[in-house]
Amino acid sequence: MSVDRAPILDRKFVEFFRNWAETPVSPRDPEAAVGEAPSLVGRTLLELFESQLIARHLDLEARALKRRNVGFYTIGSLGHEGNVALGRCVRATDPTFLHYRSGALMVERARQVPGSTPIFDVLLSLVASSDDPISGGRHKVFGSVPLWVPPQTSTIASHLPKAVGAAFAIERAKSVKHGLPVPADSIVLCNFGDASLNHNVSQGAFNAASWAAHQNLPVPILFVCEDNGIGISVRTPDNWVARRLASQPGFKVFTADGLNLTEAYTVAEAAARYAREERRPTFLHLRTVRLLGHAGTDMETEYLTKSEIEAQEDRDPLLVSAAQVIRAGLLTAEGVLALYEEIRARVGAGAKEAVSRPKLTSAAAVMESLAPFHPESVAAEAIRPPDPERRLAAYGGADQLPEKSDRPRPLAVQINRALQDALVKYPEMLVFGEDVAKKGGVYHVTADLAKKAGLGRVFNTLLDETTILGLAIGAAHLGFLPVPEIQYLAYLHNAEDQLRGEACSLQFFSNGQFRNPMVVRIASLGYQKGFGGHFHNDNSTAVLRDIPGLIVAVPSSGDDAARMLRSCLAASKVDGRVVAFLEPIALYAAKDLHEDGDNRYLTLYPPLDEVVPIGAGRTLTEGSDCTIITYGNGVYLSLRAARVLERDFGVKVRIVDLRWLAPLDEELIVSAAEATGRVLVVDEGRRSGGVGEPVLAAIALRMQSKMPKLARLSGEDTYIPLGPAANTVLPTEEKIVSAVRELCAEAVPAGRRRRS
Repeated sequence: MSVDRAPILDRKFVEFFRNWAETPVSPRDPEAAVGEAPSLVGRTLLELFESQLIARHLDLEARALKRRNVGFYTIGSLGHEGNVALGRCVRATDPTFLHYRSGALMVERARQVPGSTPIFDVLLSLVASSDDPISGGRHKVFGSVPLWVPPQTSTIASHLPKAVGAAFAIERAKSVKHGLPVPADSIVLCNFGDASLNHNVSQGAFNAASWAAHQNLPVPILFVCEDNGIGISVRTPDNWVARRLASQPGFKVFTADGLNLTEAYTVAEAAARYAREERRPTFLHLRTVRLLGHAGTDMETEYLTKSEIEAQEDRDPLLVSAAQVIRAGLLTAEGVLALYEEIRARVGAGAKEAVSRPKLTSAAAVMESLAPFHPESVAAEAIRPPDPERRLAAYGGADQLPEKSDRPRPLAVQINRALQDALVKYPEMLVFGEDVAKKGGVYHVTADLAKKAGLGRVFNTLLDETTILGLAIGAAHLGFLPVPEIQYLAYLHNAEDQLRGEACSLQFFSNGQFRNPMVVRIASLGYQKGFGGHFHNDNSTAVLRDIPGLIVAVPSSGDDAARMLRSCLAASKVDGRVVAFLEPIALYAAKDLHEDGDNRYLTLYPPLDEVVPIGAGRTLTEGSDCTIITYGNGVYLSLRAARVLERDFGVKVRIVDLRWLAPLDEELIVSAAEATGRVLVVDEGRRSGGVGEPVLAAIALRMQSKMPKLARLSGEDTYIPLGPAANTVLPTEEKIVSAVRELCAEAVPAGRRRRS
């Protein structure tokens, strides 16, 4: 059985100063400097030390609460208390993205905002109380609106890309004249552990910052690697962190001993000053030690010897800090112990109170902040027109306004127009991604937007989807409305955690206090003929439907795309929602529906007051024999199939376009099923992960007394191959006709059958 070493570590500190034998130092003026940095005076050193002691007792109390089964989180900051220097040297208005060993940093940072209660806040978080001021009991996180710390869960490195995005956005705001919620000379602070340094996401973030710095684009960010030499049980090779950091182009690297409080403060102050003045990416390598294992459930004895564990405990930074305070003449050894015990009592009393506070007790309470939606406000925002004069200037005159044209256009053109209107309507909107500027995107959907809105607002990024989404999240934190483009749905999977673990979780873990609105445009789905194969034809929609709170939109025509995009942007603006806007690549340039040259799949640009409510589907045809429920490319195929079915077989089809894969329009789904009593779901997603199952489940659960005949035509559980073989694994017009005929085999009177 593993020995609980928390009491041992506690006792070692007490005994060390009970046995303090150095000659007492005469008391010193608390306003006199005590280190190399002139700003480090005695009073400051005492406050830093007190914050370290508070963090220590909070960590010890977390384990005590867990032993009593009233606390639920034991990943602590023990050994990392040197990051307290960052809590003093970085402003409370500097956006800060923290990892989970930042207890002392947060306590010290709270001193900058009068009225802060860091001890009780952490205790409420540890016991998962709904009174927890940041997450409302949903997770133990470090976070605070007044302290500008968006909450993070047990992140590895996923917070680094958005930290780079926030730093980039601070500077981009100046060039596009966007008002910032923080001072213009702010920097971004982002810390992480040495094991996280090796994660591909951190490498991408460093590369993005370096890439920008190489082009003299300001990126005022201070990265702090808190290096304790071990990741759970895997040791970091000697000198690896220093070598790795030194190899990053464009970075200034600072190194400090995090076990030495005065040194940590001096170097942290210099690093923060450099990042602020030079506006360049900066590294601080802060050497630390990990005490008491990774968490309360981590048995160090399985991978460290007793002597190794004891040697780590002998390096306790609080021993060094206390000694520095004593030798500076600020406290005696007895004074150190008195302060230590006084803080223990404060934390203990706070814990007793925290345990009595209320908890979340219902699913509704847990989910309250997950996906806010105010339909009336969103609808009002969606139809709010852009500034008329600015819109006329953008289009070059009243006769050039798209709604004035009687020439129908394809999907890609109407999306472009809707984006142009949105750029006029929302001065804070940014459009960015690979190739979106001068080229206008792979499919030219963003053509000429950079020319009209300026390269400050429509710009290219490096080829990294994680960076693109991280840039969007960070920019959204600074008040922008980002509309990033991902070139293909298959490429999103490289970076999907930025949506799942970061963007969509923020309102949930902050109890709605932080938000990062965005509309992510993704060229999607199958049926491409000129650029095929899996990586350019991807029907994996389940991965998006599985993300809590994410709105998933799939337009099937140009006019509908414009209406839907207006609502998506409004939902982001009003409710801070994250939206995946899946654009069917195969329909971008589609013109004809039934015969060459009929132009029946082109549309006119809808008036600005026409929108599609979030989650509202539509009925396209009113047939009475069978209902087809579909979306995206399935709409196009079903319209073609419906003509064949009525002309050749006398079957009249009702077609429902879902439009939204999340949320689903269950009322429309059920009413459409009731209208015909026969339902075919045409789902180009995969059989085991598409939208077919939830659609059929909604019908089955709501219509148990008069169950309709049901069928499903979906993509196969496979990647999409190149060329004509793709049609063997996806729904086709011919397969739809066959499936409907089978459903209606005994329902259509012989007199209505045109051909057999």
